[in-house]
Amino acid sequence: MKLIIKLFSFLLLSFYISIHAQKTPDDSLMKKAYNEIYDNPDNSIKIGKNLLKKDNDINTSIRIYMLLSTANIAKRNFDESLKYILKAKELSQKTNDAKNQASVLIAVAIQYQQMELFSKSLETLNEADQYLAKIPENSPEKYIETARSYAIRGMIYKSQSNSEIALEKFLISLQNFEKVPVKSTTYSNVSVVYYNIGYCYLNLNQIDKAQQAFSESVNFAQKNHAKSLEAFALKGMAEMYKQKHEYQTAIDLLKKAENLSKNTGDIVLNEGIYKEMADNYLALRKQDLYQMYNRKYFEMRFKRKENELTSINQVIDNHNKDTSARNKEIKSHYTYLMIISSVISIIVIGFFIYLILRTRRQNKRYQKEIQHIIRAS
Repeated sequence: MKLIIKLFSFLLLSFYISIHAQKTPDDSLMKKAYNEIYDNPDNSIKIGKNLLKKDNDINTSIRIYMLLSTANIAKRNFDESLKYILKAKELSQKTNDAKNQASVLIAVAIQYQQMELFSKSLETLNEADQYLAKIPENSPEKYIETARSYAIRGMIYKSQSNSEIALEKFLISLQNFEKVPVKSTTYSNVSVVYYNIGYCYLNLNQIDKAQQAFSESVNFAQKNHAKSLEAFALKGMAEMYKQKHEYQTAIDLLKKAENLSKNTGDIVLNEGIYKEMADNYLALRKQDLYQMYNRKYFEMRFKRKENELTSINQVIDNHNKDTSARNKEIKSHYTYLMIISSVISIIVIGFFIYLILRTRRQNKRYQKEIQHIIRAS
């Protein structure tokens, strides 16, 4: 189930690119790169790298880094994806644009969710909420970023086997997507949310609602000609038929999904399809086909684990760098406080010494005056 949870969250990264691409001077190239993220991520990466070579302003560079991060996640290259998303985050901190800052932070949260670093993902989403509050009400950007935030929260709850709360988050996400004026920009992303809703209903054993959700996922994927999304949705429907013991129907859907995904190079999608194929062929007692797809499943699983391990090592390295930077900052601050405390201490001690010496002088003067009065009398 953890694999299923991770299948679609990377697609939410594409919101930032699809909504803001029209603001770049290379509008047509950005749109082309965005449209090919799902089915030809290598070309999206090529376009993005070429765009980086140009003299871009900071906001354009952020969008390009987001594009490169998303395309690398589509290839399950988490190491490269994390590198680009952290560059986008670094640049966003130099701007005062709440939309950019919220978008990038939510994208970082999606990356952490993909890597199952859920507490860090939620921490980043909470940070993004501070910038979301600054975006004007009724703006498309606010609806989209809010939808992304709730969608990723739903995936986290889903990963923790809390389908009821996950459904609440996903439905709020859909409500916000529906408020976006240009519906075509959200087709792929709505497909993602419906796919996850379908699995929530499967977990709750509400088969009819699950079938409806998966059908909606297929419908929205087809509207945007996103073959990989359609393949994911078909795989979800196949799991539903497997639960109903309709194994041949499930296999037919999986074959269609396999054909749709053959050019995407998506390790997680292929892993899911091969696992379901193996399970259904095993149920039909077709040992040769079961062994073939089971072997393919383990090959994809090994590649995915290898990619994730590399990415987690990078997260650890980045965490160590952040910790080291904070330690230096704290040490510098502590040193500064020690200097101030020492100066204040010297001043206070000097003041008390002055008071003591002055009091002693006054006492000596008073003693002399008293003795003089005694002698005079």
